Amino acid sequence: MRLVVDLNRCQGYAQCAFLAPDVFALHGEESLVYDPHADEGQRERLARAVAACPVQAILADGLDDVGTEPAVAGQEPPHAR
Repeated sequence: MRLVVDLNRCQGYAQCAFLAPDVFALHGEESLVYDPHADEGQRERLARAVAACPVQAILADGLDDVGTEPAVAGQEPPHAR
């Protein structure tokens, strides 16, 4: 999974660091450091961190399907009903 943070947009609110501390951290007062190639095991925490960013500075590839139920052969997906 690939992460990109717009550091010009980031205001240092640290919601991401609170919700996904294994991926995001504040260095000093306002400087954000993060792992741009986060582990798949962090998927749920990353989805929450991305959603919680007050200035929407975090982009994450591959989070579109978080929270969806796995497809079952012969059944419609839950959102299609």
